[in-house]
Amino acid sequence: MGLDAQRLTEFIRRCTGAGSVSVTSRQLGGGAIQENYALDAVIDDGPMRGSHAWVLRTDAPSGVAVSRTREEEFALLSAARDAGVTVPQPLWLCTDTAVAGRPFYIMERLSGTADGRRLVQSDWSPAQRSAIVAALGGELARIHRIAPAASGLAFLEPPAAPPAARRIAQYRAYLDELTDPQPVLEWGLRWLELHAPGHEETVLCHCDFRTGNIMIDGDRVTGILDWEFADYSSPLEDLGWLCARCWRFGADEFEAGGIGGKDDLVNAYQRESGRTVGPDELTWWQIMAEVRWGVIALQQAARHLSGGETSLELALTGYMVPEMEMNLIKAITRMERQ
Repeated sequence: MGLDAQRLTEFIRRCTGAGSVSVTSRQLGGGAIQENYALDAVIDDGPMRGSHAWVLRTDAPSGVAVSRTREEEFALLSAARDAGVTVPQPLWLCTDTAVAGRPFYIMERLSGTADGRRLVQSDWSPAQRSAIVAALGGELARIHRIAPAASGLAFLEPPAAPPAARRIAQYRAYLDELTDPQPVLEWGLRWLELHAPGHEETVLCHCDFRTGNIMIDGDRVTGILDWEFADYSSPLEDLGWLCARCWRFGADEFEAGGIGGKDDLVNAYQRESGRTVGPDELTWWQIMAEVRWGVIALQQAARHLSGGETSLELALTGYMVPEMEMNLIKAITRMERQ
């Protein structure tokens, strides 16, 4: 990325109103689409005197078309914080590319881990698992109550098409842009098209609410991360994405993100939101999640193959597509047998 340490320190000094600031940084793992850096700052004077742990979030060398800008993500994080969603405190936005080469923002650094494989291996009791997924249901209910027009999110344009039809068209277009045909994903999209839900509510969704973007410390949810895909959609898209098999990291017995039971998640969400979640509609969005992740995996591989960003992680992501295809075939087969 090319952080300019001197300019970053000066930026933080101005933001904090301090006379003296020292900052050290290190790149964090994860973040396949954005880059994250841990900042440890010591401020000698002024209203924020003391030691601070922050995260700087900026663009990766290459990205995907539907990712929000850092300015938009900062606004989303601020709106979520105001709505009572458990998120890091957003601190400062910088659009001066001389500091980091790209726009970035700084937020507080939370305790815990978001590593999906580590989380699903946690030695939680049944009661703890139930409490965690119930808390996640409450977080989703608060997200879905955010009114973009009244929350500084005017850049979000309400879609003209219903959520299901919009996603089908979107992923079909992405597949058309790829060099190689993807018959299983195309078949899955056609099945989804033929079985699309009827009337759908449209709300603000996180659109990447899953294990891996949920920070947990012990058995406590400490933050919902990575708002770069937030958009209008069906509230069931967020629930279905979390419950899709691809985000259980092998802990398939726990349908809600490999953490706990789907019923606990849905019941908590229904209590907090006042909505009724239809099981067939939720399963439809779980199947859509497998298609979506398959498409994203292909796009990530294309970022590497195009030369836009040389990355072993991106290259290997493309090899995950057969897993999503098998999940897709099994899920549709189960639905057809009902």
